Amino acid sequence: MNLFINKIVSSILQIILFAIVPFIWWFVTARKHQKFSQWIGLKKIDGGKRTLVAVITVSIAFLVLGAYVLYVIRDIDTATSEFASLGVNAIPAIVIYAAFNTAFPEEILFRGFLLKRMANKFGFNIANLTQALLFGLLHGVMFFSLVGVIKAILIIFFTGAIAWFMGYINEKKSNGSIIPSWIIHTISNLFSGICAAFSII
Repeated sequence: MNLFINKIVSSILQIILFAIVPFIWWFVTARKHQKFSQWIGLKKIDGGKRTLVAVITVSIAFLVLGAYVLYVIRDIDTATSEFASLGVNAIPAIVIYAAFNTAFPEEILFRGFLLKRMANKFGFNIANLTQALLFGLLHGVMFFSLVGVIKAILIIFFTGAIAWFMGYINEKKSNGSIIPSWIIHTISNLFSGICAAFSII
């Protein structure tokens, strides 16, 4: 129960931390024209079956690459290490962690804020590549000293590639909604948390 409560509290703090700059930017530049939720991409998914197929495909790719990354860093403490060997008791905390502790705040910042704002200035292609690179670096730089340069670069590349596809699905298949990438991101985090809880990898 303590772990569950801790994850709720930590999720609230993470969301505030990651959303504060986007919120201030919106408040200064766009509050008279659009609600914050719409501006950031928290809106209905468009695209129907095509979007669904894209979400499923990228989710599967993320899980496969995620399994590889988990194997590479299996002896290293990570965000999911606190769930290690807790089994079914960890499931409620894992759900909160997966959806709200990392996926939601990161989607707000990377796909909701950085991608959209840079796309307005530099166009979608440059913006999507930039947010994907930053996302990959965020998740991979820490591993350079732990797993070596080659494996760390692979982690950055794989994570960045998934981030690129998530940005593409959001903007080109879902009319700018960040919900598809939030779903993909959450599924990946659930997988990582469950692997830790049940010592699968």
